[in-house]
Amino acid sequence: MPFPLSLRKEAPLKKTIAFLFICFLPLLGCQAALTKFLPPLDEEGEVYLYLEPFPQEAERLRFTIEAVFAVSSDGREFPLTGPLHELKASSIQRQRLLASGRLPPGSYTGFSFKVSKATLMTEEGEANLLVPETPAQNDFPFTVVRRRAYVISATFRYRESVTRGFSFSPAFSMRIPARPIPSLTGYVTNSGSNNIMVFDKKVNKILSVIVTGRGPAGMALDQRQGRAYVALSGEDAIELIDVLSGEPINRLRLNTGDRPQEVALTPDGKTLLVANRGTNTVSFVDAGSLVQLNRIDVGREPNSILIHPNGIRAFVFNTFSNSVSVIDIPNKAVITAITTDPAPLRGQFNRAGNMLYIIQEWSAYLTAIDPSALSVLKRYPVRIGIVSIKVDRQTDLVYMGKRRDTTVEVYDPFLFAVVDSINAGASITYMTIDGDENNLYMVNPDMKSLMVSRLVRKGVFAEMDVGQAPYWVTMMGER
Repeated sequence: MPFPLSLRKEAPLKKTIAFLFICFLPLLGCQAALTKFLPPLDEEGEVYLYLEPFPQEAERLRFTIEAVFAVSSDGREFPLTGPLHELKASSIQRQRLLASGRLPPGSYTGFSFKVSKATLMTEEGEANLLVPETPAQNDFPFTVVRRRAYVISATFRYRESVTRGFSFSPAFSMRIPARPIPSLTGYVTNSGSNNIMVFDKKVNKILSVIVTGRGPAGMALDQRQGRAYVALSGEDAIELIDVLSGEPINRLRLNTGDRPQEVALTPDGKTLLVANRGTNTVSFVDAGSLVQLNRIDVGREPNSILIHPNGIRAFVFNTFSNSVSVIDIPNKAVITAITTDPAPLRGQFNRAGNMLYIIQEWSAYLTAIDPSALSVLKRYPVRIGIVSIKVDRQTDLVYMGKRRDTTVEVYDPFLFAVVDSINAGASITYMTIDGDENNLYMVNPDMKSLMVSRLVRKGVFAEMDVGQAPYWVTMMGER
């Protein structure tokens, strides 16, 4: 085992880690206290305006959109907010989120765009184009219904936008995309936007949005029943969604202060386990009726919960107790608690199911335990700050992402050494694998995006703009 050989060297290291962890605890508490959830979408609707990739003929054009408005049938303009301002072909080579916002219910005639500047590259250099003084109107009739969110896809029309060689007024053709077929569907929870974005994993585009309660976090997908269970951390509730229709169909109210963080579904689809971070408990829920059957105490701040493939045991990762609670699912009882290094976040089983890898954010080691004997098998040296992990069940390769790091490292399961890496551009906080397309999907909260890498030729080849504070990704065909 890779334990330090010298106790004299080990003690200062342990003291340093402990000191950092203790110093960080108040910060975590402050962050939790300052967390503010958006109010639910009760009396309004919401629209997300996405741009399709720009045509090649627009490669010489660059323009700045100062403001985007949704225009109601009575002529009122409602401002939308968005991350994009300067638009050019090189930055719109994939679907991009242009603007979004909440709107009152009613009929709308389309959108208007206030342009502050536009230039066109010519043989003599970059030339300024004349832009309209008032917002340019783009007609696209649509209706907003309360508690509904809409994705509208906009395709830039270059030839209609640049006229007479010196005048510019942006023109778009718009449509509401069709939902993908069920087998190609994926889902991203956005804790800061109170919704789930639905994407097509074949083309890697956002196609629709499901409105949820406040603070959607962990999600469990029952692929056979076409149902999804979502932890609403801002409402102390579990929401049940029919993924075929994209509609919430039931809700379970938990105890006040539970703050459910993540959920896990037993392999038979009958029991849902909920990690209640606020009350240090785990709830047992009948998945069919969405009725709470029981709840048990676990360690402090249970962050994540993982069920063994045999469906007999569950492992709860208690971040502030530095422990993993082992649950006997049939008897709804805690068997034991396994002590870990500081801040265990989550874990993954290897392909055979006889090893559980545990990542601990404030430790420079990854812990591997025997899930049957409940004993530590090995401790592998990694880097401190690991926050995400995914094991490829076909190759047993281990993918891990580190906080404030742009790289996902790939570890060989035998030597447990880095054999490859993926440059994601920012921290990756959650990962999963699409077994159908053999791709790795990575949640990137810093860039508010979902990134996609191939498992064979590793490297990001697709990216999707999602909502505020993306937390979880799952999909049909997930492994």
